[in-house]
Amino acid sequence: MQRMSETNSEAVLRASKLLGGHAALARAIGVKPPTVQQWLNRERPVPPVRCVAIERLTNGEVTRKDLRPNDWRDHWPELAIAAVQHEEGV
Repeated sequence: MQRMSETNSEAVLRASKLLGGHAALARAIGVKPPTVQQWLNRERPVPPVRCVAIERLTNGEVTRKDLRPNDWRDHWPELAIAAVQHEEGV
């Protein structure tokens, strides 16, 4: 679950630490280490497909919502529906 003050770059950093560093994260999801650095520096957002991979690799400790806090509903509307249903006790 996203921490209140956590930014998407902090979520990337947390994923990196969980997976053994920036290079290990990059290898695990099929990108080059400079790409991870660009995510950390907020030069570019984590692409949705990479968010899913990170969520899986971290066993849900870093979620798609953590990585794309401003637009996750646009990419994964089924998660938004599930969140509303959960809040309503459905």
